[in-house]
Amino acid sequence: MRLTDYTDYTLRVLIYCASNPDRLVTISEVADAYSISRNHLTKIVHELGKQGVLETVRGRGGGLRLLRAPAEITVGEIVRESEPDLTMVECFDRRTNRCRLTPHCSLKRALKRALEAYLDVLDGVTIEDISVRTTGAGRSLPMIAIPGLR
Repeated sequence: MRLTDYTDYTLRVLIYCASNPDRLVTISEVADAYSISRNHLTKIVHELGKQGVLETVRGRGGGLRLLRAPAEITVGEIVRESEPDLTMVECFDRRTNRCRLTPHCSLKRALKRALEAYLDVLDGVTIEDISVRTTGAGRSLPMIAIPGLR
C-alpha cells in the first residue's frame, strides 16, 4: 500500500502544527520547512479546516493550528479521510468488479484482512506519537516511540 503525496503532505502539516503548539504557523512556513508547494498545502489546509482538524486564522498575524489535541488525532483517521481510494484490487468495489474469481477467491479475503490490519495499526498511532519536540539545546527529537513499531 502506498500513500499519495496528498496524504503524506497532510500528515506533515499536522506534525508541524503539533510540533509548534504554542503559536500559529503559516502555510509558507510549512512549505519552506518541507519544500512543498504552497498551492498543494493551501488545498490541504482548507480540507483539514472543513474536517474540523485545523483552525485557520486569516489576516495579518494569522496562520493555522490544531483544533484538537494531537493525542486525539489518529494517523488512521487522517489516512481514511485523505486517501481517495483504499480499493486495493478490482473486487473490493462491487460497482466495477468484473473479476470471475470473486465468488471463490481467497485472495480478496486475505487482502481485505491485510488492509484492515494496516488501518488498525495506523489507528493506534496519533499525531502526538509522530510529532517532534525541541530540546533546550534546540535539537529536535521524536516525542515518543510509536506503539507496536520498532
